[in-house]
Amino acid sequence: MEAEKKKSKYTIYPRIRELREKNHYTQEEVGSLINYSQQSYSDFECGIAEIPIDVLMKLAELYSTSLDYLLGLTNVSVPYSAKKKRKWYLE
Repeated sequence: MEAEKKKSKYTIYPRIRELREKNHYTQEEVGSLINYSQQSYSDFECGIAEIPIDVLMKLAELYSTSLDYLLGLTNVSVPYSAKKKRKWYLE
């Protein structure tokens, strides 16, 4: 029941599944790339387990996207350029 609530409330779980499938990875392959078992990665993807920030960062890097996109804060999957990041921090 808890996982069902998270699925409907958070964008991240369908996003990471969509990105995995779009890039033709299995859960086992992604789990291996982020140093987790297939079952642990499946738990992340299904919303059963909380996703640690270091895993989110690895997934964003793996899929060449931003944490904002993974978290559902934007629908733009292209990561921010370094120049824009720097400018934002300087303002």
